[in-house]
Amino acid sequence: MLKSYIYWINNDVRLLDNEIFDFLSKSGQNIYPVFCFDPRKFQINEYGFKKTGIFRAKFLIESVRDLKLKLKDIGSDLIVKIGKPEDIIFSLARYLKANRVFCQEEITSEEISVEDALYRNLKSLNLELEFFWGKTLFHFDDLPFDDIAGLPDVFTSFRKEVEKKIEVRAEFFTPEKLIYSSDITSDSIPDLTDLGFSKQDAEKCYSQCKFIGGSTFALQRLKEYFWEKDCLKEYKETRNGLLGMDYSSKLSPWLANGSISPRTIYQEVKKYESERVKNSSTYWLIFELIWRDYFQFVASKFGNKIFHSGGIKDQKNHGSVNMELFWKWANGETGIPFIDANMIELKETGFMSNRGRQNVASFFVKDLKLDWRLGAAWFESMLVDYDPCSNYGNWNYVAGIGNDPRENRYFNILTQAKRYDVKGKYVKNWLPALEKIPSKYIHEPYLLSEAEQKYLSFSLGEDYPKPCFNIHNWQARRKPKRK
Repeated sequence: MLKSYIYWINNDVRLLDNEIFDFLSKSGQNIYPVFCFDPRKFQINEYGFKKTGIFRAKFLIESVRDLKLKLKDIGSDLIVKIGKPEDIIFSLARYLKANRVFCQEEITSEEISVEDALYRNLKSLNLELEFFWGKTLFHFDDLPFDDIAGLPDVFTSFRKEVEKKIEVRAEFFTPEKLIYSSDITSDSIPDLTDLGFSKQDAEKCYSQCKFIGGSTFALQRLKEYFWEKDCLKEYKETRNGLLGMDYSSKLSPWLANGSISPRTIYQEVKKYESERVKNSSTYWLIFELIWRDYFQFVASKFGNKIFHSGGIKDQKNHGSVNMELFWKWANGETGIPFIDANMIELKETGFMSNRGRQNVASFFVKDLKLDWRLGAAWFESMLVDYDPCSNYGNWNYVAGIGNDPRENRYFNILTQAKRYDVKGKYVKNWLPALEKIPSKYIHEPYLLSEAEQKYLSFSLGEDYPKPCFNIHNWQARRKPKRK
């Protein structure tokens, strides 16, 4: 008689390069893949907005649907449930008289608390919750340190160590067959309205979001960006872009929920290097994967400190929770065009460039002097590619309480805007009210005289907000010192 194995799927919604599926396909046992839509992830947070916003919710629904279709193609299925995983997986294990239960090991506290609760529940059935590692390019067990406490606190030191001492493990291939025999009733995959979003917002989301969830579309994007459009060879030169889909790989949404693994991307880079070209751009994409790894391991080393006010440095947080000022930032109404354009792109699409993220986060903390955790929570809600380690690690970094070896790093917003949006095309794309503003004023429309505004049929304060803080003090503070 076949044994019953349950695989609780969380942030690993793929068949390709999934060690658990590889192991289970070779076991010869009855396999029950399960995905749980946990209602806690869609609740309103302490600041008054959803923990998981509509763009990532849509992307997750599509990813689960894609995995279910792929499992059916190999003779299996995906059991979908709505509820707390620690209760659902436990109930299924008891009903099926399961012999083993597997999951991917997570890193951050909310996910670990669910794992711990399930672990305790399974103990009453004399079952262990068995973990596999599958989130990073470099396997946790291969790190060249005695333990995670030895992880360097500076990224460059980490990168040099892992590049010198670790080889990326080989991919696990997609299983050809899984044994599946079940009378378990699966819930329907929920739609956005089932998760608490309005029908109107759902329709708008589907029309505006650039990304479709699921490993099918992840691999399609990989093929398109690398091979069809041949963008990888110029990645280092274009990665600071702002407009369009192809200035960067845009693989982060699929990486974030495990629709694709970093190893799959790495191997495709290596294939590209052998068949097309090997240059600084191909290396730089691998470099970015290593950056992503670093934040995963930093979160493992420091635990909940990445979420604390003082970050991993335990420093005092001087930021305030001013919700009126926060909403001006979140809604793109600060009166600083480069900031507002980025925030409106995020609000309307669920995505923002890496350059934009650095600038709006620095502005939030250093100029508006708001509590960084509020900004990080907004990113958590809005970003289609949200990952707790990368998001909170980067906010720690920008706020000066993380892994930045440079003290008091500051992004001069006007300098950044004029460097990366020279003619204001990006700003005008997202702020049509500024479409008629000459390029020399596009990043500082508040410098226009009343006569110039009248000539342009433009009114600061009516057509576009006035700066939400004392702009004159801000300008004076940012003037370079005379030598």
